[in-house]
Amino acid sequence: MKWTLTSYVKKLPKLKSPVLIEGMPGIGNVGKVAMDFIIEETKAEKIYDIFSYDLPHSVFINEDNLIELPTISMYFKKSKKADLLFLAGDVQPVNERSCYEFSEEMLDIFMKFGGKELITLGGIGLPVVPKKPKVYCTGNSKEMIKRYCEGTGVESRLYGIVGPIMGVSGVLLGLAKRRKMPAISLLAETYGHPMYLGIKGAREIVDVLNKKLQMGLNIKNIDKEVKEIEEGIEKRFIAAGKAPQIGKGKAKAGPETSYIG
Repeated sequence: MKWTLTSYVKKLPKLKSPVLIEGMPGIGNVGKVAMDFIIEETKAEKIYDIFSYDLPHSVFINEDNLIELPTISMYFKKSKKADLLFLAGDVQPVNERSCYEFSEEMLDIFMKFGGKELITLGGIGLPVVPKKPKVYCTGNSKEMIKRYCEGTGVESRLYGIVGPIMGVSGVLLGLAKRRKMPAISLLAETYGHPMYLGIKGAREIVDVLNKKLQMGLNIKNIDKEVKEIEEGIEKRFIAAGKAPQIGKGKAKAGPETSYIG
């Protein structure tokens, strides 16, 4: 079974050379959290839900204590600087082949909208909680990397910092290169613990995108939400007797630093 699209619009929107931004689960869920912030703040409109038997064999329990199948969705938002498409989800495809097939299909959809460039989001796992997470940028286009690094404090020297970028966030970049489509990935430092949610790293990525794409986001609203969520995470760690160490750990190549889509 291939990927099935459930449409949420009567007529597909006409977008002008849109930028596709992908944020899905990975280290610290940085990409997913950043994408959720952006979708909520921009009030983006859903275009598709995307389903396949190649998604994880599990269900989630929602706030009403009812189950839901995991979903991946695409949204759009018209903007002054560039029309935007957002790809967000609860999960990633379960294996290498399905990851490639999913990424190819998303690029096919993107090109039908006239898409010209894409951005993927993710996290770099550190052994400690970074006080001020740094954002790194890599991709298949030096021009795009330069554009997103200038005036933002984003670091472009990533070689030797992390290993391979795995999952949809990495595969999209590689497949986009084969189509001669410029693409970059913005990766924020976060604590590499499976219980930790990389809220601060996500906030830094959102700030970069907000400035470069003139999205008009209210960062103060996000800062307030970041503070509330961070307090909840700290309480959860303390309750588990595993308070995270806060320090000045730097990203470096090695077994303690990793990145997964």
